[in-house]
Amino acid sequence: MADPVLSIRDLSVEIPTRHGIVRPVDGVSYDIQAGEILGIVGESGAGKSMAGNAVIGLLNPPAHISKGEIWLNGQRIDHLKGDAMRRLRGKEIGMVFQDPLTSLNPLLRIGDQLTETMLTHLPISRAEAEKRAVAALEEVGIPGAAERVNSYPHEFSGGMRQRVVIALALCAEPSLVIADEPTTALDVSVQAQIIALLRRLCRDRGTAVMLITHDMGVIAEATDRVAVMYAGRLAELGPVRDVLTHPQHPYTHGLMASTPLASQGKRRLHQIPGAMPRLDAVPDGCAFNPRCPHATDKCRQAPVPRVSNGQAACWYPLVDEKVI
Repeated sequence: MADPVLSIRDLSVEIPTRHGIVRPVDGVSYDIQAGEILGIVGESGAGKSMAGNAVIGLLNPPAHISKGEIWLNGQRIDHLKGDAMRRLRGKEIGMVFQDPLTSLNPLLRIGDQLTETMLTHLPISRAEAEKRAVAALEEVGIPGAAERVNSYPHEFSGGMRQRVVIALALCAEPSLVIADEPTTALDVSVQAQIIALLRRLCRDRGTAVMLITHDMGVIAEATDRVAVMYAGRLAELGPVRDVLTHPQHPYTHGLMASTPLASQGKRRLHQIPGAMPRLDAVPDGCAFNPRCPHATDKCRQAPVPRVSNGQAACWYPLVDEKVI
């Protein structure tokens, strides 16, 4: 297997508070290969977006990387600051946010925003950048791209704006794209179009994608592998079909059992008891142990095993617990 585009090793993010230090990301490790979509899934507050922000250098102080390493195309980037990190954004790492209006300047035409991004990161002329801007809009499925390149963001629908943001993230030809909840605000039909677009661009360009979402349907449809996060930690990591159909971690099993499936009709949905712990009150041992029906004293005391591909952070992984 080729060297990964992105390699995260034992990453931890800390935030000092009046009540002590909290860790929204705690000892997370995974790789993303070229042309692969890795899904990061979990409840709100699980640390998904914080891990993505750590990679692209957008942690808001006092949040900071306290431990671990982040490697991009063989270069360590977790220590980069200021201009050095800004040079990576756009050129080596593209970002797609949940709300496209946070990424687009409402006062500038779409074409100007694409052109300026390319001129900042690529050694091309303005004429070439303007030509590529039209081609970028065509690639993401904007009809009449030659005319729409002169439109402002408010003149596009929500789905079209998200396509523009994807074009903006890809126009400087980055090797990694971080997509943070890119389909949450869209209706189901547009969501399917955006997922298909991401998969096609990933396949055609060989771009690595970190897809952050809470939607198990998006994970099943879009990703090659999935990392399940809980309370800042990695609960399970593996090929998407294996994780979704035969989950090893009780938390992953609970997530899948609580997902409505059209193929199973009007079945009663499972509910995971309790709630994810506050970051300043994560229990000893496995963070999921207060909610886990299989927990023992070992789960409440001993640190859980580290996760590698195809494994779960569980002392008693489930066997033959088919969900779908």
